[in-house]
Amino acid sequence: MRLSIISKLSPSGIDLERILEAERLGYEAVWFAEAWGSDAVTPAAWALARTTRLKAGTAIMQMAARTPAAAAMTAMTLQALSANRFILGIGPSGPQVVEGWHGVPFGKPLLRSREYIAIIRNILERKAPLEWKGEHYRIPYDGPGASGQGKPLKSILHGDPSLKIYTAAMTRNGFSLAGEIADGTLPFFMSPEKADIVLEPLREGIARAAGKKSLADFDLAPFVRVRIGEDLEACRDGLRAELALYIGGMGARGKNFYNAFACRLGYEEAAGRIEDLYLSRRYAEAAAAVPAALIDEISLVGPKGRVKERLEAWKGLEREGRLGSLVLSGADTEALRFLAEEAF
Repeated sequence: MRLSIISKLSPSGIDLERILEAERLGYEAVWFAEAWGSDAVTPAAWALARTTRLKAGTAIMQMAARTPAAAAMTAMTLQALSANRFILGIGPSGPQVVEGWHGVPFGKPLLRSREYIAIIRNILERKAPLEWKGEHYRIPYDGPGASGQGKPLKSILHGDPSLKIYTAAMTRNGFSLAGEIADGTLPFFMSPEKADIVLEPLREGIARAAGKKSLADFDLAPFVRVRIGEDLEACRDGLRAELALYIGGMGARGKNFYNAFACRLGYEEAAGRIEDLYLSRRYAEAAAAVPAALIDEISLVGPKGRVKERLEAWKGLEREGRLGSLVLSGADTEALRFLAEEAF
């Protein structure tokens, strides 16, 4: 099966040694995220410059931070510099970040995603100068303050229309839209036993897509957290704080997509308690409230024998054609080597 990794930026930079080891081991790609600190594009460019085969993607570029044309320019530039090893991952983020950090309206995330990807594909195809009349984007701009001098333009750079575009999704409608208009999606977490929570809406979207698209043409690439060690509970504890942050604090009450997804996985009571504790700033208690069963479902944790057994659930999905790849988060070099031996 195909494996990729998430790489995080630290004060000392990116972990280039681990990225190069992933390339040597045959991993598919390295992904970079952004929130309200470092951007995703700069480290992706850095990684592409230091590798020869490994792909690099953005997981994700926040749409509110860039116009569709700016995202297309970035993608085409990195395509040209890397022999088409760049993967464009985009997503709406959430209202707290979009309005609280970027200072623009959150709007309608699904409609924004649809318009955004359509504009990027139009730019890449270069069939005609760019024109778009939508709810979120109007190109050339003709709204308040317009000079009236804007004119439709065609990209000077010839991008490759086969550029792969992935979306971030955590809701039923988000997965459905991804199936319809994207080449892949990056669920922040997922359970192989409950894969149909994701797959059913994906299939609905794929059925709406133009042409003869199928699930075989689509990369379902969930994030899977990794902690390998003999002390199972210590491994679980190493993941609790991050999961508590997302389930409890990444969104206002009733507006947290990660919390809602945890509920859909069957952890409604625990998700409510984690949110209550986190929003009360009782962060350690919120982390302690993350159920071991949830961690075990969505992660690869514990001794190697246990991880090997758990990996079989994901490999079974892949053999059935219901999974494209896994994006490993938190795997150290030893874990990368072990998982490569077991997966390839």
